This record gives sequence, structure tokens and C-alpha cells, in this order.
Amino acid sequence: MKRIIVFTGLITLLSLASCTTKKEEKEEDVKFTVTNPVQIDTSFTKQYVSQIRSIRNIEIRAQEKGFLQNIYVDEGQFVKAGQVLFRIMPKVYEAELLGAQAEAKAAEIELQNAKTLADKNIVSKNEQAVAQAKLDQARAEVALAKLHLSFTEIRAQFDGTIDRIPKKLGSLIDEGELLTSLSDNSQMFAYFNVSEPEYLDYETNVKGRAQNKVGLLLANGNTFKDKGNVEVIESEFDNETGNIAFRARFPNPGKLLKHGETGKVLMDVPLPNVIVIPQKATYEIQDKKYVFVVDNNNVVSSKEITIKGEIPDLYMIDGGITVNDKILLEGVQKVKDNDKIHYKYIAPQEVITHLRLKAE
Repeated sequence: MKRIIVFTGLITLLSLASCTTKKEEKEEDVKFTVTNPVQIDTSFTKQYVSQIRSIRNIEIRAQEKGFLQNIYVDEGQFVKAGQVLFRIMPKVYEAELLGAQAEAKAAEIELQNAKTLADKNIVSKNEQAVAQAKLDQARAEVALAKLHLSFTEIRAQFDGTIDRIPKKLGSLIDEGELLTSLSDNSQMFAYFNVSEPEYLDYETNVKGRAQNKVGLLLANGNTFKDKGNVEVIESEFDNETGNIAFRARFPNPGKLLKHGETGKVLMDVPLPNVIVIPQKATYEIQDKKYVFVVDNNNVVSSKEITIKGEIPDLYMIDGGITVNDKILLEGVQKVKDNDKIHYKYIAPQEVITHLRLKAE
């Protein structure tokens, strides 16, 4: 009986020892990867919501009142400078011109008579001067009538594309009424707003501007094939938003861009001495980013971080940790605060190199 009890106890001890050994082996097997944040010189592409405008866009309005007699173009048509677009019925203005020309002819005859009589001292030189003034006035009326008649033909001011034509043939047009718009889309302006700190960085970092080149992200998610140049910065900040407007000029040889389109200007922002960490070292709770920091006792604790920007696979850190902190790189979802871990350390430069190779 004693032998049975001793044997049973021995089995129990061996079983406990085996469990303890397996637990220790399991703890040894669960090793985490740890690294440091690293400080580097880099840049990232920032997106700015932009409004796209033609380099020239004008409203074409009637300069005279009358019936719309002819429409020589169609909506969306490309026209050349000086091309006739519309004609307002000119009959009234033709009649006015004929009347003014008749008045001028009569004034010429009156002046000739006054000159003949003045030469014979039958009338004074003042009579001749009055006749001359009447002729000058009549000629001015002729010029004005010709101008009014010319206004019945509406021509393109420059090469461009016609917009919508709201009026139809036979419509009664008032003076100043909108007939259409004309856009020169050979080149396009993209207007976007920049914050004061970004403006100061841009102005003081002349070397890092990449020659003022910017890209354009279109509404369908595609990048416009041609680069633009930042060429104008407005003179004042908006008091309400604290922003200042930039203007970039883009070539538009294929006429893909249209007046009124929207997009996002893509600007490379240089960041010297910025702290970066791998994105996979972070986790998110309620729109806030966190990392696990490992102390000298191998105990992990969560730290909230602020993100300045991001580049492929990396976050640029604005605060929360320093380059001296050890952060958990892999296994973020397997630990919680105050857990003690075993880990393997990997230098941050090696981590970044592997991330880049993976991205390629």
C-alpha cells in the first residue's frame, strides 16, 4: 500500500515538473520584436484641396438690346479669337447709322455754304465756325451709330471653349444679358490654401521646394500626368482661417482639365530631423494612435503619440515618444499594459530597410 502511495506521488511530481517546464518553454517561445524610433531627414507629400480655374474665363454679354437673330456656335465648341458667335438683329442700328450719315452729309453742305459766304464777307467767320462744329457733332453721331451697330455682332475675345448657351434664336435680349461664357483652357490655375506655419516653412526653405513643382490628384483618384509650378502667393492671410492662398499653373495640352473642376494639389514637404516609426508598431483607439513602450524591466506600457504625417509604411511623430524609447514592433495585439515580455531587439535602420524592400 505504501508503495502505491509513493508511486502516485512520484507521478504527480513528475507531472507538475513537466507542466512547469512546458510553461517556461512556451514563455521562452513567445518572443517579441522591439526597436527604437529613429530621427531622419525625409519628406512627405501633402494634399491640399484645390479649385481649378481657366487662365482666362469671361462672361460674354449683350451690349445692345434686340432679338437674337443668329447663333453661330454650339455649346462646348472651340472658337478662335475674333470669330463671330452671335448676332442681335441689326435693323434698328443700321437705320440709326443711315440717319447719322445723312445728318453728317447735310452738315458738310452747310459748312461748305458758310465757308463760301464767309470768304465773300457776306457772313462772319463765326457762322463758319458754328457750321464746322455742327459737322463735327454729326460725324461723332456717325461714329457712335457705327459702334452700336458693331455691338450687334458678338465676337470671341480669345481662343477658347464655349460654355452653355441659355438663350435660343428669336429671344429678346436685354443690354448686359448673359449669352455664354468663354474659357481658355490651354493652361489652368489651381488655387489652394496653406496654413501660416507651412507658408513660413515654404518661404524659408528655398532649397527644399523641388523647384516649386507640384502634382495634381483628380477627383477620380488618378494623378494628372503633368506637373505644375507654384507661381503666385497672395498678399494677405485670411483672418478667419489663418490660411493664405497659393496658385499653381498646370499645362493642359489634352484639355482634360476644365474650369470649375476640383482636385488636390500634391506638394512635397521637406522634414529635416523628423522622428519616424513603422506604422505596424501602432494601434488605434477612438481615432488616437498608441504604441507600447518597453522599460528597463521588460514591462510594456501604452503611450499615446501624435502624428505629423505619413509616408509609405512609416509615421512621422510629432510627440509622445523619443528616439531613446524602445517600442514594441511586432505582437502589438498580443500584449496589454504591465505585461513582462521577452524580446529581440532590431536596429531601426534595419527595420526601415526591410520595410522599403517589402514596399518595392
